[in-house]
Amino acid sequence: MDNLDQLEGVGRFMGRIHKVGQKQLFQHRPTISLDEYLYQPRKLLQNSTFIPMHLENAFFNDLDLLISQLEQHWQPNAQTIRLHGDCHPGNILWRDGPMFVDLDDARNGPAVQDLWMLLNGERQEKLMQLDIVLEAYNEFCDFDNAELKLIEPLRGLRMVHYMAWLAKRWQDPAFPIAFPWFDDPKYWESQVLGFKEQIAALNEAPLTLMPQW
Repeated sequence: MDNLDQLEGVGRFMGRIHKVGQKQLFQHRPTISLDEYLYQPRKLLQNSTFIPMHLENAFFNDLDLLISQLEQHWQPNAQTIRLHGDCHPGNILWRDGPMFVDLDDARNGPAVQDLWMLLNGERQEKLMQLDIVLEAYNEFCDFDNAELKLIEPLRGLRMVHYMAWLAKRWQDPAFPIAFPWFDDPKYWESQVLGFKEQIAALNEAPLTLMPQW
């Protein structure tokens, strides 16, 4: 994503994907919701044995604070379209242009879900990347700028959902090999800190586009 020409190419291709995705929703895949991404994961984690006993109170207290904040920032009436759903750089291959792989998480949701994981670095870097992506994206598909307010809520949803996703699959022998840190107390300590940081991010001003937008 540090190659701005390639970032532009990704934005252009995603605009084409979303133009088609606007035509009809998935019928047999879910829609991003607080139930799937927050409430079910919290219940699963509560019933698991992954969180060290000495961290349980802090972990679930801060998780509940994060969930409360996410409930306030979520926009259930945002337009939903068909999405890739997990569009981070690791799921993009480049061969004379971008190729998007790993459609396990394809689902319905707001368009910005497929864009926010392309942004990284400090705020000014993210703003520049966002401008490049959306200028290319808008060549094929109109983006609703109001969805920028959903970037941090979606990041918070992904944080909680990802922990439960790993916990649910831990009995698969491949998972302890691929994610050995998941069963380490230090990981769960870092998650408590991550909850606090994400709560702070939710209360900051959302990213906005440059004046030309």
